[in-house]
Amino acid sequence: MEAAGALASLAPSPITVLGLIPLLALGITYFRYQQYDPESYVTDINAVMPIYDFVVVGGGSAGAVVASRLSEIGNWTVLLLEAGYDENEISDIPALAGYTQLSEMDWKFQTTPSNNRSYCLAMNGDRCNWPRGKVLGGSSVLNAMVYVRGNRNDYDLWEALGNPGWSYDSVLPYFLKSEDNRNPYLVNTPYHAAGGYLTVQEAPWRTPLSVAFLKAGMELGYENRDINGAKQTGFMLTQATMRRGSRCSTAKAFLRPVRHRDNLHVALGAQVTRILINPVKKQAYGVEFIRNGVKQKVRIKREVVMSAGALATPHLMMLSGVGPAEHLREHGIPLIANLKVGHNLQDHVGLGGLTFVVNKPVTFKKDRFQTFAVAMNYILSEKGPMTTQGVEGLAFVNTKYAPPSGAWPDIQFHFAPSSVNSDGGEQIRKILNLRDRVYNTVYKPIENTETWTILPLLLRPKSSGWVKLRSRNPFQPPSIEPNYFAYKEDIKVLTEGIKIAMAISNTTSFQRYGSRPHNIPLPGCQHHVLFSDEYWECSLKHFSFTIYHPTGTCKMGPKHDQEAVVDPRLRVHGVANLRVVDASVMPTIISGNPNAPVIMIAEKASDMIKEDWLVL
Repeated sequence: MEAAGALASLAPSPITVLGLIPLLALGITYFRYQQYDPESYVTDINAVMPIYDFVVVGGGSAGAVVASRLSEIGNWTVLLLEAGYDENEISDIPALAGYTQLSEMDWKFQTTPSNNRSYCLAMNGDRCNWPRGKVLGGSSVLNAMVYVRGNRNDYDLWEALGNPGWSYDSVLPYFLKSEDNRNPYLVNTPYHAAGGYLTVQEAPWRTPLSVAFLKAGMELGYENRDINGAKQTGFMLTQATMRRGSRCSTAKAFLRPVRHRDNLHVALGAQVTRILINPVKKQAYGVEFIRNGVKQKVRIKREVVMSAGALATPHLMMLSGVGPAEHLREHGIPLIANLKVGHNLQDHVGLGGLTFVVNKPVTFKKDRFQTFAVAMNYILSEKGPMTTQGVEGLAFVNTKYAPPSGAWPDIQFHFAPSSVNSDGGEQIRKILNLRDRVYNTVYKPIENTETWTILPLLLRPKSSGWVKLRSRNPFQPPSIEPNYFAYKEDIKVLTEGIKIAMAISNTTSFQRYGSRPHNIPLPGCQHHVLFSDEYWECSLKHFSFTIYHPTGTCKMGPKHDQEAVVDPRLRVHGVANLRVVDASVMPTIISGNPNAPVIMIAEKASDMIKEDWLVL
């Protein structure tokens, strides 16, 4: 009965993806997890107590860590509230990462169309999809598992902005605290560690093009190095939050090992709708949430910890009266604290769909790897193509606009041995929200072609946007206005990054495969000379691409910082017993994928909470 129930609960889209694989294979997958994987799922508590020491809102990349660490104090009671439910066997499979998007595990957020038509023009309704995890483990269940810490200068800047204790030397111990690195050549260095909850390793399988990518970097004068080590500039095979051949989400890493703690309760399917704050005392005293259609309230003895992410945390804060006074007034919400909640939205934007064609069968294509043999190899041994998470290589490069030292690169590359066309138009175009005209014109003609891609991302954008309320209804998603390319400098830097990507394709390492740029221009950009600066600017505004790195909407800073929402200990300015612990506290976006830094923030915040309540 349990096996049948688990199989019945799987969304139909992953089964469609597996296509030729019999349903029996999924049953074997379930059997393998139950019999051989010691990490049983976290218990979903039926009824919450009326009061806890701490209530953590959001069980994602940060919240799972905070709940786990706070429950280490045996006489503290901790409640973790998560709107979604638990992971399943399909979300554990790295190669199916894209199929969790647009599923019940995804909040399915979208950006608001640009008033001046400056981004996402190739997408339906001029809206880019911004998936966020609605599942225990949060976006660490939806992402590509890329483990990047950022640059030393990012954190030193945070401290220089008035946030003591957030320099690189101060935060490195918290990266190490979490890490259980499984690659010997990395773990035996001062920049990595073994024995933590979070497993980090290279994927067990990769295409030959990954080696070509590394060699191409060397041809251009870049070193093959540990980009999470002493220096960031260079090329590397991707380090991923992966355990053997399966995803290692924060739920798997931090919650399952402590699932038997009596003082830690996890309530799934519990969507928080409001933080309860005494308007006179300016003090949080609990939260309100909906579960099984019933409104419930829970109180706290010590703190409410907001870990709902850079979109949902500011949304809930504003619904609760903490935000910009004028904006709250527009929606009739009584003001408790006038703070720039929702401002300072930063994200890594880049050019999507930059596709290169090769002559040899060395790319990752659905029709090549959607086979019974590949499935059984994964099911029985957790090996083979299904262990790849899509991004085989990373690089950090310097354009002419980067600091002269070369130590603070301004462009990141994600290398993938596939492109928009590689699944025959089945899922990638959907998760990108790509218009039919764009797909049919540019990518459908090469559906049967061997292709690879580089995603160039702008690491430190000057442009920033906002998260705003649409209404007082907590079930209506927030308005997300990324404001990409408000500063022309962002386009100039990205254009130089694209030119470096084009140069990679032209190296000897890729020419041995006959690599060449796909040359069908994007609809709307045909009037520009192909691959000119003007063409790239037009392409950026059309195929604006993000791998979903929203940050900064509850900015950390000292009290005199007019933009700051939380202090350097992540306590909300002017509201007692309320703390924010997630990507929204970043004063400036870090130079790289934010998942590992968010886990670090949660580790450090957990210690600060213990210190503030005189435990350490």
